[in-house]
Amino acid sequence: QVRLVESGGGLVQPGGSLRLSCVASGFTFSTWTMSWYRQAPGKERELVALIKISGSTNYADSMKGRFTISRDNAKNTVYLQMNSLKPEDSAVYYCNARLLHATYWGQGTQVTVSS
Repeated sequence: QVRLVESGGGLVQPGGSLRLSCVASGFTFSTWTMSWYRQAPGKERELVALIKISGSTNYADSMKGRFTISRDNAKNTVYLQMNSLKPEDSAVYYCNARLLHATYWGQGTQVTVSS
C-alpha cells in the first residue's frame, strides 16, 4: 500500500522558516520523481518544487532562492526547507510521487504564515 505522510507544517511569523517532511512507503522511493505542491483557499493547486531521481531540482519562480527541496533515499523521505516565509505562502502543502503515468498524493500539511 502506497503512503505519503507529510509533517512539519504549522504557524510561523513572516520571515520565519519551516521544514516539511514527507515519508514514503509502499513503492521504490528512489526511482520516483518527488514534488511538493501547495493549495491556498480558492486557488488551484500549484507546483512548488520537484526533485528527480538524479537529484536535479526545479522550483516555481516565486520560491526560487527561498525554498529548497531535497531527498534522502535511505530514509524514503523528501524535504522542503522554506525560508523567508511570506503570508502568501500560507497553504496546504502536499507531497507528490510520480513515475510515468502513476502519481500518488499525501494528505497535506497546513502552513500558515501570520503575525
